[in-house]
Formats: sequence, structure tokens, C-alpha cells
Amino acid sequence: MAAKKRKRKARKGLIVFLVVILLICAGGAGAVFWYQSALTPVGQAEEAETITIAEGESRDVLFKDLAEKKLIKSELAASVYSKLNPTTYYPGNYRLNKGMSVPEIMTYLSDEKNQDKGYAVITIPEGYWAKQIAAVLAHNFPQYTEKEFLDLWNDPNYIQTLSQTYDFIDPAKLDDERFFVKLEGYLFPDTYFMEYDMTPDQITRMFLDQFGQVYNSLKPQIEASGMSLEEILTFASIVQFECGNPAEMANIAGVFANRMEKGMKLQSSVTVCYALYDDFKSAADCETNPEIDSPYNTYMHEGLPIGPILNPGKEAIEAVLNPAKHDYLYFISDIHGDGTIHYAKTYEEHEQNVEKYNLKIE
Repeated sequence: MAAKKRKRKARKGLIVFLVVILLICAGGAGAVFWYQSALTPVGQAEEAETITIAEGESRDVLFKDLAEKKLIKSELAASVYSKLNPTTYYPGNYRLNKGMSVPEIMTYLSDEKNQDKGYAVITIPEGYWAKQIAAVLAHNFPQYTEKEFLDLWNDPNYIQTLSQTYDFIDPAKLDDERFFVKLEGYLFPDTYFMEYDMTPDQITRMFLDQFGQVYNSLKPQIEASGMSLEEILTFASIVQFECGNPAEMANIAGVFANRMEKGMKLQSSVTVCYALYDDFKSAADCETNPEIDSPYNTYMHEGLPIGPILNPGKEAIEAVLNPAKHDYLYFISDIHGDGTIHYAKTYEEHEQNVEKYNLKIE
């Protein structure tokens, strides 16, 4: 009888022990889950805050500031993470967004190059579409959306207002509902220093101010060209898209000028790229959709497209104003080699270049 009581007591003790172990494990798992969750982003990248780290500032003060600005979920979790993953951080101002996790924040603060100088340094490369520029701006100015910029650049009333300041803006010539973006071609590619509190209007005017400088420097040539500014920008956008090498742009412009003079269609595949617009995924799409019904498609329509297909740089504009004088009507790029462009005067010669360099016909 006593032996049975001892067995029952031992069994109860084992059960209690196992329950305690399970509770500890459960608590540990819960703690791990809490810790991992506390390191995740607080919100979306569109929400941003600027923090200031003072010289010699402790981590406790840093994490308190981050928590007060709702950039992290837990000071404790951030402190534990920093002890497990020691990093150096530097004094200064930093622009952080709520889509950053604690590890991302600490990595960001460990690079002095990320110090916020009070303005964004934004580089717009030659050849960017307006919607690409809008995406860059929305990333750097999370208080605005990509759509807000595009809507502004398509607003007839806004364009009318701009025309009162910029003599190169002609609302009548930009009043075409077929345009994807009415200010496409005028958003001049360059490096800009933009303050974070700038409005979309101020940002747009910064692009147009820079475009105006280029326009004024080339105005005598533009007026003597026999083309409208819109035609020049459209032509330059094709040249820019076809060739990023300034040394070849005049030759490319010469090819298209020769085609237009002979009444040939331009048949530029890059115009198909833009015609696809939202459906554009890769350069291969441009080669396989020459029959897309679009006023931008130069396989379907003679002459230039209805408007620019990107925002060209100064070199491309100059190339259109001063196209090379030659008899070439075709060209291909040796994309499998050194990128050399090969020109041809006849279609037969062009076909030989195509066969030799194993490329699709332009």
C-alpha cells in the first residue's frame, strides 16, 4: 500500500515537472516571438522622420528617440539587438522611414554617408521616363505619391500656369489626351539638390528651370532647325533611347533624318517600348510587338511619334540639331561584343550585318 502511494506521488511529481518545463519552453518561445516581432518595421516606407544623434549620445537615448518618433516598436528589443549585434553609429541628422526594421535602421546609422544634410541629392539619368522620375521622387519625398506627380504633369490647368513662366511650354501643343504624360521630354535629367519640404510644383519648376537653361543655350539652333521644339524633343528622345553613347548620337540622328527625307517609316523599336508603356517588361517586348496600335509606334505610323518617349539629355538634343551627314539608312548594335554600332546604306548590307553580328533587324 505504501509502495503504491509512493508511485502515485512520484507520478504526480513527474507530471508537475513536465508541466513546469512546458511552461518554461512556452514562455521562451513567446519571448523569442515577441523579440523577433519587435524588430520588424513599424509602418510603411512612405512615412518618414528625421532624427538627430548628438556627439557621444548613448544607445539608450538613441532608442528612446526612435521609440518616441515611432520608428521602432520597443526600446528593450532594440537594446538587446544592439548588444547581440554591436555596430558603430555616427552623430548627425538621419532621415529614417517607418518601413525600416531595427537591423536596417542600425545598419543605416552605421554609414556616415547616410547623414541627412537637410536636402535630397537626386540624380535623374538621361533617358528616364516621366513615371520613373515620379517613382524616384516619391521614394525621396514619402509625403507625396508617384500618382500625385504624374497627375500634376498631366493637368492642363497646371500646364497653362507653367506657360506663364516658361516660354517653351505651349499648352496648345501639349493638349493631347493621347499623351501618356504631357510633360514627358521637359523633365530635364541632371543631379538636383532638393529640400525635403519642397512641393511637387517647386520640384517640377526645378526641372523646368534646368531645361530652360539648355533651351536658351540652343535657342538659335532650335529656331533655325525648321522643327518645332516638340518635334526636336521627340526626335531627341528616340536618339537617346536608341543609343546612350553621345559619340554615336549624331550618326543615329543622321540615319533617322535620312529615312524621313526619303519618306520611309522610322521603324524604331524603342518607340514600341514606349507604346507598350504599362505592359513594357523588357527590350524583347519591343521586338515582338511591332504591330501594336499606338500613335507612338513608328512601325505603324510615318514620321515622328506624337510626342517624346522619354526625357533626353543635352547631347541627344544637340545630335538632332546637328545630325551627321551620311547615306546610312540602317544600323545595329553589337550587343554581344563591345557595343559598336554598325551602319548600312542598303537593306542588303543591313541584313549582312544582322547575320554577322547575330542580331535582330532594327
